[in-house]
Amino acid sequence: MKLLIRNLASATTEAEVRAMFEAHGLVQSCNLVMDRETGQSKGFGFVEMPRPGDAKAATKSLNGKLVAGSKIRVKKAEVKAAEG
Repeated sequence: MKLLIRNLASATTEAEVRAMFEAHGLVQSCNLVMDRETGQSKGFGFVEMPRPGDAKAATKSLNGKLVAGSKIRVKKAEVKAAEG
């Protein structure tokens, strides 16, 4: 299950995000979206967890949590329809 994490502080690292989610289960991938020009985090990212139960537990536990002074939001990522 792919999760969208929003409202991350720019100082929050990919390793910190991965560690938060690994507390709830296996993390397949973790990617923060970075600004191409500045190299700074844009304040959101994605975490993929192969087991839906782990992903749901992480969402319930981490949504609204205060991380580095920012209240993060976690929800299931919307799957974009294939263009064509």
